[in-house]
Amino acid sequence: MNELLGSIWWLAVSLGILVTFHEFGHYWVARRCGVRVLRFSIGFGRPLWSRVGRDGTEYAIAAIPLGGYVKMLDEREGDVAPSDLHLAFNRKPVWQRMAVVVAGPLANLLLCVILLWGMFVIGRPDFVPAIGRAEGIAAAAGLRAGDTVLAVEDRNTPTWTEAELALVPAALDRRDIDIRVRGIEGAEATRRLRLSELPGSIDELRALQAIGIAPRHLLRPARVGDVTKDFPAATVLKPGDLVTAIDGRPVQSWDDIAPLVAEVGKSGELAMVEVQRSGERLAFPLKPIRGKDEGGTRWMLGVGPAQAGDPVPDAVLRLGPIDAVPAAISETAHQAHELVAMLKRVFTGRADVRNAVAGPITIARAANAFAAHGAAWYLSLLAMLSLSLAILNLLPLPILDGGHLLYYLIELIKGRPVSDRAMAAGQFVGLAIIVGLMGLAFYNDIVNNLVR
Repeated sequence: MNELLGSIWWLAVSLGILVTFHEFGHYWVARRCGVRVLRFSIGFGRPLWSRVGRDGTEYAIAAIPLGGYVKMLDEREGDVAPSDLHLAFNRKPVWQRMAVVVAGPLANLLLCVILLWGMFVIGRPDFVPAIGRAEGIAAAAGLRAGDTVLAVEDRNTPTWTEAELALVPAALDRRDIDIRVRGIEGAEATRRLRLSELPGSIDELRALQAIGIAPRHLLRPARVGDVTKDFPAATVLKPGDLVTAIDGRPVQSWDDIAPLVAEVGKSGELAMVEVQRSGERLAFPLKPIRGKDEGGTRWMLGVGPAQAGDPVPDAVLRLGPIDAVPAAISETAHQAHELVAMLKRVFTGRADVRNAVAGPITIARAANAFAAHGAAWYLSLLAMLSLSLAILNLLPLPILDGGHLLYYLIELIKGRPVSDRAMAAGQFVGLAIIVGLMGLAFYNDIVNNLVR
């Protein structure tokens, strides 16, 4: 399945699951409160399929799969027979109407917990949270290549994803944090990252780079691909050798080799080059010589890097079915807190709105990419989308669930419903804001996916 078709397919599947669960929350509570549901629709527009259930509700799948709705019996939307007035939504006590409205977002919160539970039980392939390079603020804090990140503040980081999700928000907030690491020798230590010293121009995509941290799994392995004739390495090193140290200094990636070779070359001494070959550890004395390449003249051994493929996951985030329950609940609460914090950063200018508001193209491509990495990764994305849908729907904007809750809260305080005129004005304002957000999302899609 190519990327375009895959993205369309996984977008449809994702929206179908999220919308169905959301609308079922409204439907289920409405029925429990004695409200007659006229239609349960997944999608908008002309129905592609529909049937009427024994409860009198029309169930439909419509042509435009960008949402859904539950249509309830309501005097504000049409005539209601006197005998059915007790079944009308608008005739129910305000607390029941509030329960029906909030049920949709709560259903998405529950779905998030279920999906995260499934992710933990299946096991999400990931990478060991090992640092491949430490520079700038990271190096000043005492972090070194080869350190494994064990925790960021009070959040354990069993994989690189958890470490990144903890480091990036702190960087955006310019908040000094403690990071617990285990060094190559096995000793644990706590380092203080002075993130308050970060410049004001960073965004989510460049936060780790600004801190000075590069993950080990994204660095090119120091594996020899070719050996150049008439250079020092020609007679001793072979394609496939993994360089582990030069002159007693560890080599974590291919990028570590050039500066170490340059230091040895300037000294005029022999360098002991240590490699792994077919399971054996070998060491060879080599003396760098000056040579030319695209970058100019420099000290060389005469080796080139092996062709690097995609990094292979070396860690799995997995829990048993029992342990996964509290973990899923805790992770949902943590991600909800982080999502609300991100909204605050967007409104205060500390986060780039281009990366914070995603449109259907970005979501479709992400769904396709996550699905390609396996069921656990796709469940994690679907969980975050479900959580986002819950929180965004609770924003106090008319036409959203949060706007209706605001109306009902005012009714509780005043003792009478909001006037039709005030409600219409609010709906107009809410619609304008939503249209604006949709326009921004589509603009970001174009900029991020077609222009960049």
